[in-house]
Amino acid sequence: MKLNKTVAIAVIAVAATAGYLVWTVSQPATYLVQGEVEATRIDLSAMISARVSETPVNVGDRVSAGDVVVRMESATLDAQLAAVQAALEVARANRDLTYSTRPETISAAQAQLESARSNVTLSQSNFDRINKLRTGSVVSQAGLDQAANNLTAAIQAQVAAQASFDQARNGASPEQKAVADAQVKQAEASVLQTKASVDEMTVASPIDGEVTTRTSEQGKLFSAGAPLVSIVDVDHAWFTFNLREDFLEGLEIGQPLQVRIPALGDDTDLFDATISSINVLGSYANWRATKATGDFDLRTFSVRADPVAAVAGLRPGMSVLVDWPATARSGQ
Repeated sequence: MKLNKTVAIAVIAVAATAGYLVWTVSQPATYLVQGEVEATRIDLSAMISARVSETPVNVGDRVSAGDVVVRMESATLDAQLAAVQAALEVARANRDLTYSTRPETISAAQAQLESARSNVTLSQSNFDRINKLRTGSVVSQAGLDQAANNLTAAIQAQVAAQASFDQARNGASPEQKAVADAQVKQAEASVLQTKASVDEMTVASPIDGEVTTRTSEQGKLFSAGAPLVSIVDVDHAWFTFNLREDFLEGLEIGQPLQVRIPALGDDTDLFDATISSINVLGSYANWRATKATGDFDLRTFSVRADPVAAVAGLRPGMSVLVDWPATARSGQ
């Protein structure tokens, strides 16, 4: 009786084992793949060398786009701005002077022109009178020649007076005006360039996010391009997985995915995500073949998945787990 009971237990155990094996074989192969939470990080810096004068934010503070995170100061830049602004005023004054003529100068030129016209009228009348007298042999040929010469000189003086009047009324030449205009534009460009450098002393956040690093301290001198504050967009994090290419069978952009985040729950807490990109990594991430023949190198791909809904408490750097189907490797 005892022997029959032992045999029955053995049969049941064998049957249970066989059933488990059949169930295991019927289930699709999966591999546990670990990824990481990532988010956009921006390292803010200034394009000029200056000293930190104020740090309105601390590590851990939430900031909005446009909020000032660092203020800097530079006596050198302030002096340069004052210098180029003064140079601009000088250039504008020179341009105005080039385009204008004093009323006194115009009046004087006009008076000289009127005088020259009167001389021409007088010389013409004198020439006509002497020419008539020359017909009757009253005056000599030398007297007529002198009258003609005086008339010619008066006409030339009138032409010169007319040119002086036109120059006084019209101002400088087109070439001189073009040079004056160019000098003003050059001075304006210098002001804009210096103002741009001055504006760099006020550093504002370009995004909504959280301050994760702040190297700037009041009174510290920073060179151009040195990082001052780091801001992370924690509200728009995503998941990244690095997979060998033999795990990519059937993978598509837009494919749904369920992930586990150990820091935010146990194995039963699943979060929905959608695959948004599949990009190959560099050759440094290749999986090298271990056999001389019958094997080949495998490339590594970065797969990004975006959460379908906002996940409370999600932080960059957290681990992400997913049961990845591996039907392509079922024969290995």
